[in-house]
Amino acid sequence: MNQDYLQRTAILDFDVPVISNLIDARGWRQLPTEQAARAVYEFCRDEILFGYNAGADSLPASAILDEGLGHCNTKSNLLMALLRALGIPCRLRAFTIDKRLQKGAMTAFVYFMAPREILHTWVEVELQGQWVVLEGVILDERYLRAVQDRFSDCQHAFVGYAVATSCLARPAVQWTGGDTYIQREGIARELGLYASPDDFYREHKTNLNGVKGWLYRNFFYKALNDNVRRIRGGGAGNQVCDHR
Repeated sequence: MNQDYLQRTAILDFDVPVISNLIDARGWRQLPTEQAARAVYEFCRDEILFGYNAGADSLPASAILDEGLGHCNTKSNLLMALLRALGIPCRLRAFTIDKRLQKGAMTAFVYFMAPREILHTWVEVELQGQWVVLEGVILDERYLRAVQDRFSDCQHAFVGYAVATSCLARPAVQWTGGDTYIQREGIARELGLYASPDDFYREHKTNLNGVKGWLYRNFFYKALNDNVRRIRGGGAGNQVCDHR
């Protein structure tokens, strides 16, 4: 086993009290490995709501847990920290994604300001000698169901509202012991495998740099999260599906 896939890092700060207390309270240490991995995955998917964090993608896992929300990159940080705290090896695979998949989830102005390609990561966990992709962790069940209800006529590939999947009605997000995906169809370029998010962000920085990063941290993220809450609340009604 590659010990790098179990290491604590500055971002994967799994030994801090807020993470240790969560694991003890949930009884995850007493579960068999695959059941523990499933419990952690479902916690990060549904109890850490989909949203845009106030800080950069390189936030430590403990800060994401405190904030109670995350997107692809920050949920990856927390998921990896929880898995490693339980002695379950995991690694990071990095990409860029086409910003089109964020249309609808982002407000119009932030979407206009966003770069064409956005950094994207997912976690791969080692279970029974196989690497399993856990990208389906990104969207909480209530948010995803609200998007499905909004586009209830959609039976084909869908890109938008933080979704990029070959079938909106049946995306591969439920735990089966195999790969899960919710944004894979939006991938533009692969950037490689990393033992930790720390290694990745040392090489590629984050999505929040310069003036745009300052504006995001001080203003944009609040409007984005208001928009996500509106979508999750299901207030817009049914719409015709043209997000392909």
